[in-house]
Amino acid sequence: MSRLLYESSVSYKGYLIIPFVFGKADNYEIYSYKLLSEIGHKSQFHKAENPAGIYGSGVSNIVDIAKEHIEHNSEFVPQSDNFKSRYIYKNNLIIIFQERDKYFYDHYPPELLNNIAAPKLFKSEYECLSWIKQGFDGRHVQQRAI
Repeated sequence: MSRLLYESSVSYKGYLIIPFVFGKADNYEIYSYKLLSEIGHKSQFHKAENPAGIYGSGVSNIVDIAKEHIEHNSEFVPQSDNFKSRYIYKNNLIIIFQERDKYFYDHYPPELLNNIAAPKLFKSEYECLSWIKQGFDGRHVQQRAI
């Protein structure tokens, strides 16, 4: 599997559709997708890979396939768009959440949907993003120094 194409992800009805190149056939890329659910592990589709079982010929095609599957199989009605504040930094997906006056984040690496975020609360989205960026940049400096 290639890296997850977070920059092409689409938030749709409580799910985040994340395309990726599944493979190649005759020099054509075959696309698949993974899902994140705003209700997390309560959803059978949270972190699911291609629950529709249909592959696509491009990013927009696979997103349409995923949307159709969600239309017919959604388990809940979303309350808001929990994926609206998402960022890609060094091919990593960062999703910022707000509860009352506190901010926190989920962090997913480029190759898999495992949340590796540190449990930390912030006073603003900017403070959260700055902390994440410093962590990435500081870690990369340390790796080069070794």
